[in-house]
Amino acid sequence: MPVPVVNLVQMREWERATWAAGQTEAEVIRRVGQKIAGRARELTHPGDSILILAGQGHNGDDARAAQKLLDERKVKILNITSPENDLPKLKLELLKKPALVIDGLFGIGLNRTFDDGWKKFIATVNESKVPVLAVDVPSGLNAETGEIFGVAVEAAVTLTVGAPKVGMLAQKAWPFVGRLEVAEDVGLIPCPPKTGLNWTLPDDFQNFPPRRKVDGNKGDFGTLAIIAGSFGFHGAGVLTSCAAQRAQPGRITLFTQEKIYTAVASQLQPVMVNVWQSKLKFPGSTSAILIGPGLAAPGIAKKMKIFTQKLWRDSELPVVVDASALDWLPPGAFSKNALRVITPHPGEAARLLKTAAQTIQKNRVASLREISKRFGSCWVVLKGNQTLVGRSNGEIFMNPSGNPQLAQGGSGDVLAGFIAGLLAQPDLQTNISKTVRYAVWQHGATADKLQKSRANWVVEDLVSEWGNSR
Repeated sequence: MPVPVVNLVQMREWERATWAAGQTEAEVIRRVGQKIAGRARELTHPGDSILILAGQGHNGDDARAAQKLLDERKVKILNITSPENDLPKLKLELLKKPALVIDGLFGIGLNRTFDDGWKKFIATVNESKVPVLAVDVPSGLNAETGEIFGVAVEAAVTLTVGAPKVGMLAQKAWPFVGRLEVAEDVGLIPCPPKTGLNWTLPDDFQNFPPRRKVDGNKGDFGTLAIIAGSFGFHGAGVLTSCAAQRAQPGRITLFTQEKIYTAVASQLQPVMVNVWQSKLKFPGSTSAILIGPGLAAPGIAKKMKIFTQKLWRDSELPVVVDASALDWLPPGAFSKNALRVITPHPGEAARLLKTAAQTIQKNRVASLREISKRFGSCWVVLKGNQTLVGRSNGEIFMNPSGNPQLAQGGSGDVLAGFIAGLLAQPDLQTNISKTVRYAVWQHGATADKLQKSRANWVVEDLVSEWGNSR
């Protein structure tokens, strides 16, 4: 089950309920230590040096519990009691260029601004540029608000215990949190509060998509129609179609602009390619439609925009809208019980709400709900760091996978194609949230796998590697 995003009061209540159920703090600390050690091993290599900075509270206990589990690493632990007295020791250890620093100085209980001694201490950690694995929360970050107590550790990875804390998800917290991960199986009882905002876990997709029946044929798995690509942007049609193939619907037909037909058709084999016309009639077997990728040429006909608006309002089929077509959407209701999904990045979301991208980023959850409400309570994939999936009501899910290297042209086309390829399949239309979340998670997880193997991967690699991230 996905875990809820919690505030500090809810986290403390969860801990108290766990102790009342008979679990001990010592056992939870032991398990947290195992999680920290496991992640530290993934971030380093045998023979590397690791520096553990352990404070006097339970955060320090968690970090200390990892020490003996760091096999084949050279581990040095500094138990910090006085930042002024311990600063020379810190500088000496950092001069040795450890491969990783584990930050176990302060946890979520910190509630005061740092004095000059702590500011200098933490500034020294940051200035070293050594990658930091923060335990539960980067020391100095207010896990409730996302503000910092004068200064905070700039972590590469934050391994938070149990569930994400709401302050870590604020845009202003991102430079300190780095990549946010959850150590969920540490001996706490199931989280009592349900908050409406959830953190997706890879385990949410066990046995998903479901196994196909033995005698299945391509007619059982739907037909996807894609309208994409224009002069100067023909690659978007190709990328979107190739990504949709990875979702394995029964059939895919791409409708593209006449000027680029040859360039597009020559790059696609199983995908059928036709020329888009204003009086287009989709094949009778069509089970979902995607429109938008690469429709950005200056000469896009007004008829295309009218076509998009009518499709959005009236079609009984699932419709996914991405990229340029987002600007053509009509506000208000669409066909009753029809499925609609839009996939804006922050800039596109800002245009939909007639505001600035920075306003979207400051309150992403509220922005998602407002966009969905404005466009008939459609499903919204608000892309970016910790991509959100949800609608105007009900639960919203945050995605943990992905990295900044996804910020390259064509990445969104790949995601839109994969989402639509899944939603074309009748069996995957029954749980829309799970299907869309799976696509988003797989998109990021594939990028994460690529990043581990080489730093200069390109979007075509994202398509070819797709599905090998488990």
